[in-house]
Amino acid sequence: MTIQSLGVGSGLALDDLVQQLLDAERLPKEERLNAKEEQIEAEISGLGQIKSKLSDFKDAVDDLRSDTDINGREPTIVNPSEDDDVLSADASSSALRGSYDITVQQLASGSRITTDAGAFTSSTDPVLTSGTGSLTFSIPGGDSFTINVDSGTSLVDLREAINSADDNFGVTANIIDTGTAEGPRLVFLSEETGDGNDLVINNDTGAAELDRLSTAGGTNNISAANIESAKNAIAFVDGIEVQSQSNKFENTIQNVTFDVNEISPKDNAGNFLSTTLKIGFDKEGLEQKIRDFVDNYNAIIDEIGTLTRYGESELEEDGALAGDSLLRGIQSGLSSIIGDNVSTSQLGGLFRLGIELDQDGKLEISSSDFGIGSGEDRLKDALEDNFDDIATLFTDENEGIAVRLYDFVDEFTSSGGLISLREKTAKENREDVYSDRETLELRMFSYEQILRDKYLNLDQTVAQLNQTSSALLAAL
Repeated sequence: MTIQSLGVGSGLALDDLVQQLLDAERLPKEERLNAKEEQIEAEISGLGQIKSKLSDFKDAVDDLRSDTDINGREPTIVNPSEDDDVLSADASSSALRGSYDITVQQLASGSRITTDAGAFTSSTDPVLTSGTGSLTFSIPGGDSFTINVDSGTSLVDLREAINSADDNFGVTANIIDTGTAEGPRLVFLSEETGDGNDLVINNDTGAAELDRLSTAGGTNNISAANIESAKNAIAFVDGIEVQSQSNKFENTIQNVTFDVNEISPKDNAGNFLSTTLKIGFDKEGLEQKIRDFVDNYNAIIDEIGTLTRYGESELEEDGALAGDSLLRGIQSGLSSIIGDNVSTSQLGGLFRLGIELDQDGKLEISSSDFGIGSGEDRLKDALEDNFDDIATLFTDENEGIAVRLYDFVDEFTSSGGLISLREKTAKENREDVYSDRETLELRMFSYEQILRDKYLNLDQTVAQLNQTSSALLAAL
């Protein structure tokens, strides 16, 4: 008799029995694998979270350690009135504090050349009635470019050729149509400012008609009255005259750059009114950087606390890396650097800056005074009395706190760092779990075949006995 499935021949629930035996064999091993995989996945996730937080912190301290403006100076400008915009200024971190009264009496300008009145009757008439010629525009000892002219070139054509020349170094041509007997006048403006940077227009070929457009190279050139030379900017700093070929004054005041935007206004008596330029410490900007540092550090400590915590009851789950020694080592290393002395800074350490570690291992700038001054008071005093020492405290190349924190965190976050190695190991363990699952499935398949073969024989034997029994009963 052919048995299609277990129990058909014998009438016994052999399929259920096999399934129960399989479950008894599978479930304990599967639960162990599930628990192991869950633990590994939590570890990988936790390592990824702390690595991400540490990378953000590393970027923050990297910005701090390389911040050339950490002890920046803050220029303050007080103009004669709110409507004035006489100058703007920048100061390097090495600029000295001070106050300066500045008046601007002349802005830097480039050359302005205007063709003589009556030189042309129409802007469309040719500037050269026959032959060819050329005009070269140049700054003595500087750049130059040449425009070719022929009998078909009008004032309009010449203007367009000048303005569109590829090697034009900053010369603009415009036509002013006077509408009078003076006729149209061509105006040349040069962007090259400062004494000695006068625009020269040379009549290269000596064609007499081109003298009307030139300042050199001919005998009947543009008259001197229609030529304005390039000029320096002139200002007075605390009564001392200073000049610049451009409208930017660099290091006129040491380590300070100021740009003049307009001529100073005058009072009713015709005297120039001064603008006050004050160079002081950018205390507000530095204070914000300090508070941002505290916040970034505390974000790391919070993340470590979340990942390593133990649940306070059975209902509260442990952190993904509860009790992990790697994270405890990170927190210990960070707090050690935070508490270290920096010998190159007169402040010595963060405590003099008002920053302390609280009982949770986080930084705080306290407002409580326990006889040594509150953190807020110490911060205020340091910003006022030890401004440049604060920069040294963070950025000294050997002892700076931001420098050492960056190097420490890099040991964990780099591609070959300790966290990456832990991640690699955890992922290898996860692959081992996958392999163990495959092995378990193969074993269970084999075990099921053994059980089925075993109970198939039982099923067939019982079926045969049942048939024999039925036959005997029928014979009796």
